[in-house]
Amino acid sequence: MGKFRDSVDGSALRFAVGFPVVLAAAFVFCAFLLRPDLPEPMAIGWTADGGSAFAPFGAYAGGGALIIVAAGWLVLSQAVPPSRPAVMRRIMMGTGLFLSLFVTSVLAAGLVGQTGLADARESHVDLTVLALGSGAAVSLGVIMGFVFKADRQWSPEDDRALELALARELDPELAGDTIRLWVHARSSVFVMIAVATLFPAALITVALPWLGALVAILAVVAAAFLCARVKADRRGLRVFVAGVLPVMDVPAAAISAASAADVRAADYGGWGYRNHSGTAAMLVSSGPAVVVRKTDGHSVAVSGGSPDKAARLAEVLTRVAARAHRGGAASPAGGAPES
Repeated sequence: MGKFRDSVDGSALRFAVGFPVVLAAAFVFCAFLLRPDLPEPMAIGWTADGGSAFAPFGAYAGGGALIIVAAGWLVLSQAVPPSRPAVMRRIMMGTGLFLSLFVTSVLAAGLVGQTGLADARESHVDLTVLALGSGAAVSLGVIMGFVFKADRQWSPEDDRALELALARELDPELAGDTIRLWVHARSSVFVMIAVATLFPAALITVALPWLGALVAILAVVAAAFLCARVKADRRGLRVFVAGVLPVMDVPAAAISAASAADVRAADYGGWGYRNHSGTAAMLVSSGPAVVVRKTDGHSVAVSGGSPDKAARLAEVLTRVAARAHRGGAASPAGGAPES
């Protein structure tokens, strides 16, 4: 996701996607307002004598909307990549706006030219609407080409990146006081969950599709609760089940000691998140873990993934706790940013 965000201009992308869609929706809405006064079928091609090709109203309105969207996306998307020259991006943005409005003007001219007629063969393109719409399209396209800021803009993400860079420059030890890791159950556990639930769910789906889908969803949720994202920095320890659901937040000042240990999940109530009698645990399996003793007498146990990672996590927590007790805890802005 980060690479994608760096490869596109967010504001230009939103305009390139949204403007043609809004313009097409406005055209369809106006077409339905004129629907009672339009012939059926409608002309979609004209000669000097009048309409020469015909289509139903739905095809005219729906097809016209698709043409507007396709033409807009095709050209406006060329202005989205910031790696392209600024002049080219300005030209493509202005041209895309002009083309979208011009196509809409042509379709609207054909629509107005058939209003009030019983037979589309007697219709002609309304030149007034076509001239006014084309003129507006040209002028707005030129204006867009001049006002579009094709150069890279400073964003809130840049502010946060600068703040973090300054903090690391002023405090070289900051990077060493930060660790992030993912922990998950053994692959055999996920295979067991799949065999025990997904295969039966496939059979149940034949008779009761909703029940089979429910069993499959429960299997996915169970597997997700055997994965966790662990973050430790100068603010303390945080654990997120499935990477998104926060279940533990232990401030650095509340940590008394942290040590790596080889634990049995059964001693803490089993796999997954457990909180009983003042002891909280997020264990995805038995084995390497970090046991944190808090200043209030309670304790926390978190899976470490491997002995080396568990030792590293315990070392970081011990160091940040000692710093916090000395009164040197960093503010949230000085720690590592949320990912």
